[in-house]
Amino acid sequence: MKRDTPTFSDRVSNAAIRGFIGLALLLPYRWRVPAFGWVVSRIAAPIAGWDKRVRDNLALIFPDMDPAEVRQMTRKVPDNFGRSLIEIYSGAAFRDRIKDIPFTGDGVAALEEAKAKNRPVILITGHFGNYDVPRTALVARGYPVGGLYNPMSNPLFNAHYVRAMETLGEPMFERSRRGLAQMVKFLRGGGMVGMVVDHYMKHGVPLEFLGQPAWTALSAAEMAVKYDALAIPIYGIREPDGLNFRIVVEPPIPHGDPQTMTQAMNDSLARLIEDHVDQWFWIHRRWKEPRNRG
Repeated sequence: MKRDTPTFSDRVSNAAIRGFIGLALLLPYRWRVPAFGWVVSRIAAPIAGWDKRVRDNLALIFPDMDPAEVRQMTRKVPDNFGRSLIEIYSGAAFRDRIKDIPFTGDGVAALEEAKAKNRPVILITGHFGNYDVPRTALVARGYPVGGLYNPMSNPLFNAHYVRAMETLGEPMFERSRRGLAQMVKFLRGGGMVGMVVDHYMKHGVPLEFLGQPAWTALSAAEMAVKYDALAIPIYGIREPDGLNFRIVVEPPIPHGDPQTMTQAMNDSLARLIEDHVDQWFWIHRRWKEPRNRG
């Protein structure tokens, strides 16, 4: 839940985060990214209790995973998260590194055609690899791409995080009544909007994700149908060196019933996670049950 007035805890945690980010930005990019990944995985994650959350989620989805691999995942998952965070804060250095990455996959032609014809596109992605890689690369190549984001509960952190995302490309739309109205106007004008679809959403519907029911919003599919926008899955997959990426564009998801379309979105991301388990943000509370559906 978004708060306008920061608490004492917000101020303390934000000061710590800003301090670590500031120190990391003093390092050359090739050292900065792995160093920040190490700090998050070895210091921040244990303090925040992410180790347990990763283990619990993996036990639900991959109950037969070897315990040694689970232990590795408690480090690899927050390491990827930390790398992604400092990459976003690296601005021009990050943009310059990925702006010329070739787009691959069977959906590239549809994406290029949509740009040529000024057709709206909803870019479907998830908290995988670095989800800002596709948006940043597209903006750098002249694609009209905006992003939809959920505001952080800590207003101090949210303010500078949004500014960091805006340095990689604008516009950015907050998930609020005003932000959604602005996004719809942008989309109807032929814009492309990036949306992550793997958030837990209390007012969504329970769809299968990695073999388990997960409450999922239908909004991306509903908007695609309503505004005749292509729904194109696109991902930034981290390479084994930890610094570079592949960008994969899948074919558009056919228009139809929003629930069927959204399940196809879940299935697309799930296939990728099964091939790169350590690159999804297993720190999310993705499979929790809503307490109050009112």
